[in-house]
Amino acid sequence: MSVRYLLAGERGLVVEFGNAVSLEINSQVRALALGIEAARIPGIIEVVPTYRSLGIQYDPAVMSFDDLVSRVGEVLARVDSAILPPPKRVEIPAVYGGTYGPDLPFVAQHARLSEAEVVRLHSEMEYPVYMIGFTAGFAYMGGLPERLHTPRLTSPRTRVPRGSVGIGGAQTGAYPAETPGGWRIIGRTYLDLFDPSKEVPTPIQPGDTVRFVPITEEEYLSAGRRAPGAEGGEPRAAHPEGTREMPSVTAGGARPSNLGAQGSIEVLHPGLLTTVQDRGRAGYQKFGVTASGGVDTVALQVANILVGNPRDAAALEFAALGPSLRFLSDAVVALTGGEFAARLEGRPVPWYESFLVRAGQVLEIQGIVRGFRGYLAIGGGIDVPVLLRSRSTCLAAKFGGYRGRRLAAGDVLAAGSCPTPGLVGCAAPPRWHFHREDPATVRVLMGPQDDAFTDEGQHTFLSAVYRVTPDVDRMGCRLDGPAITHRSGADIISDWIPLGGVQVPGSGKPIVLLADRQTTGGYTKIATVIGPDLGLVAQSQPGDALRFQAVSVTQAQEAARELETALAELPGRLFSDRLWAGHIES
Repeated sequence: MSVRYLLAGERGLVVEFGNAVSLEINSQVRALALGIEAARIPGIIEVVPTYRSLGIQYDPAVMSFDDLVSRVGEVLARVDSAILPPPKRVEIPAVYGGTYGPDLPFVAQHARLSEAEVVRLHSEMEYPVYMIGFTAGFAYMGGLPERLHTPRLTSPRTRVPRGSVGIGGAQTGAYPAETPGGWRIIGRTYLDLFDPSKEVPTPIQPGDTVRFVPITEEEYLSAGRRAPGAEGGEPRAAHPEGTREMPSVTAGGARPSNLGAQGSIEVLHPGLLTTVQDRGRAGYQKFGVTASGGVDTVALQVANILVGNPRDAAALEFAALGPSLRFLSDAVVALTGGEFAARLEGRPVPWYESFLVRAGQVLEIQGIVRGFRGYLAIGGGIDVPVLLRSRSTCLAAKFGGYRGRRLAAGDVLAAGSCPTPGLVGCAAPPRWHFHREDPATVRVLMGPQDDAFTDEGQHTFLSAVYRVTPDVDRMGCRLDGPAITHRSGADIISDWIPLGGVQVPGSGKPIVLLADRQTTGGYTKIATVIGPDLGLVAQSQPGDALRFQAVSVTQAQEAARELETALAELPGRLFSDRLWAGHIES
C-alpha cells in the first residue's frame, strides 16, 4: 500500500495510508502510532491516529522534516499490524427513546422498522473504534448496520446532552460532554466517557470494540445518581497536583513586602472572554483533547518572562474587552499582546513592561486600541489545578483553568507562590511589541491537502487579500474574500488538524484554525500558518486584512528556530540590561 508524507506546517507531518475507511488501513495507522511511541524518538511531541492517517507533531528545533520522515520510515518498516494488542470490549449501557432519544421515531420511520427493531439492531452489533476526535473522548465507531444509516440533521442542535447516543450517516457514537451536534439522538448513557483527572482520560481507545446494552429508565436513573458527574454536569474535578514551583529570574527592583506569600485576585468584571491559559497541553490529542493554551503564545511567554515566571506559567488571556480586577495582595504584573486601554486606580499603565500592583488596587483593562487579544501575567503564575499536564482552560470539554469556563464576576483567583519579588519596571525591547501592516502578510507552508485544490484555487489563495469576519474565536478565524476552488469537493476522510491549519469548506472561504480547534476534521486544508506568524492571526480583529505567502519547510523551520532562540535568550538579555542600567539592588 502506498504511503504519503504530507507537510502540516513546520512542526507537523501527516502520514497517509490510502484513501478509504477500512479496518486494514486503520490497523496500519494504529500500529505505526504505537511503534513511534515505543521508539521514543527525540523531538516527537505527540501522535494522533485517525481513520487512514497519522498526525505527528514534532519540535523543529530538534529535528528537520527530512530527519523525521526518515525516522518514521524506519519505524514503519519494522511494525506489523497483524500483531496489534487484542481489542478491549467495552459495554455502554443506554436507555433508548423518549426524552433520552428524541430522534428514535425518525430513525425507525427512515429505516421502515419499529422502534424496538431499531434498538435491537443497534444494540446487537459490536462496533470497532477507528479513532477519537471531534471533542474530548468522542469515539468514531464503524459497523453500523446499513439498515440504520440515517442522514444527519439539516440544522445541528445547539445543545446535545452529555451521554447522548447518536447515529450520523453510517456511524454511531456517544457524546462525552454537552456540545452542539447534528447526529440523530436515539438514547443516552450515564457512563463517564471522558475524565480529565485521569492520565488516560477515556475508557475507549482506537482498536477497541463497543456494544450498547439496553437498560430501562429506572436503571439509568438509579445508576446515574451513583455515577460521578452524571446527568450533564461538569466532569468530576481533580484535586490540584500542587502548585508547580514558579522560580523568578534572579534580579532586584522594587521589593513589595508580601510578594513571597500566595496572593489572590478578585474578578469585578470579566470582560468578553477572559480565561486562564498557559502554553497548552501536549500528548492528548489522540484522546480528542484540544491543546488549548494561549492563542498568541509568543505574547503570553513574553508576559511571563517580564514578571520572572517560567515561560509556560498560567496567565490570563482576554479578547476585545478586558477584565477589571481587584488585587487582594501585592503583585508584579505585565500586560502584553494587543494593546488595550488599561488603568490602575485611574492611572494609565505601560504595556510590555512589568509594574507593581498594591493590595486593594483595581486594574481595569478596557477596550482594545490595537490588535485583538491581550495577556496578563502575574508573578508566581495563576494557581489553578493541573489537569492533563496543563493549567489551560478547555472550553469545549469544560475542564482546566478556572472551573473549565471563562471568568465571571465574583471569581477569586489564586496566584502562585513567588519566592522573589520579580522584575518591576522591566521592559521588553520593541521587537516584541505588537505591530502589524495592513494587510498583514502571513507565511504558510502549503499542505497537507493542497493537491485537493485547482491551480487557480491555489493562485487565488496566495494572491488575494482576505478580511477577518465577525466569526472569530479561540477555535478559528473565518475569512472573507475570493473563493478558493477545489478539484472535486471540500470533504475528505477526517484526519488530524494541525495548529494553524487553513481549512477550506465548500464555500471556498478559508478558516485559520487556532488553539481550541477540534483535533480532527473532514474538510480539506490548503496550507498551514507557520508558528512564528500565528500571532498575526491571533491579533486580527474583524475587518483586518490578511494575505498569505508560501515559504519552504527549510525557511519555516529556520524562522521557528530563530524565534525559539530569541525567547530563550530574552530573560538573560533583560537581566543584563538592568545590571548595565544600575537597577539591581546590592
